Amino acid sequence: MQRDRVLCDGGGLDIAVLGMAEADAAGNVNVSRFGPKLAGAGGFINISQNARKVVFAGTITVGGLGVRIESGQLRIVQEGRARKFHEHVEQITFSGRVAADKTVLYITERCVFRLRQDGLELIEVAPGVDVEREILAHMNFRPMIKGARTMDPRIFAAQAMGLRERMRDLNLADRLADDPDRNVLFLNFEGLHVRRIEDVAMIQEAVAARCRQVGRRMAVVVNYDAFQLDREVADAYAEMVRALEQTYSTRVSRSTTSAFMRVKLGHVLTRTMRPHIFESRAEAQAFRDSVREP
Repeated sequence: MQRDRVLCDGGGLDIAVLGMAEADAAGNVNVSRFGPKLAGAGGFINISQNARKVVFAGTITVGGLGVRIESGQLRIVQEGRARKFHEHVEQITFSGRVAADKTVLYITERCVFRLRQDGLELIEVAPGVDVEREILAHMNFRPMIKGARTMDPRIFAAQAMGLRERMRDLNLADRLADDPDRNVLFLNFEGLHVRRIEDVAMIQEAVAARCRQVGRRMAVVVNYDAFQLDREVADAYAEMVRALEQTYSTRVSRSTTSAFMRVKLGHVLTRTMRPHIFESRAEAQAFRDSVREP
């Protein structure tokens, strides 16, 4: 239990997905008090305020709410008796003001909100849902609306979404970009999951091909946010990184906002080199700029 508390309080959680009894215009969430009933916060505050990204899941209304999906569109069959989005929550269990500098999403059955510095913004709407009649009419405040897009239609389709195939698709060509003026190669490995030896080989060939095309050594900046590396291929990955670094780069800096991933990458890559791993891309680029070309 002590280890779990240190993980939560120390910012070790990359993402937390939690429920919300009610939310308000400032992005505050209440799960702890409702009139004379005091449910208590438990570990909700520790988890929600310290996780790097927070996703609250709930509904726009509650109490008899009925929905169904017809031809890829969401239909509100019966509206709930009580609203969950108010001008002010009864008690602040999660503070939107404190968390305004990180990613906070509020996902409902019919729309998605995102926390901004000055409150909630409606960013996605389910297909078939009327914003004024079926969202705003059931909220006690009006969120910011700057051009909300349609939610992923695969969510409302009968067939499987194909998430496994999407996660396996490395899209390596879209993840590599070079800046010839600054002689820098950017590798965006955000969300990449390396599972197999074949994945390691594909990464090596894609990066090597781009470097050969440029025709000279470059400084390299790698984004490892939400990156996953299976244990079975860790040694092969470390050796691949070492070979690329020795052959094509002048120096390499890496960044990830995940404290856990910084530790894991440190353990893996130190098997073959001395890695430089930073908390942000800005720090990684600053390190690159601090070292002159040989």
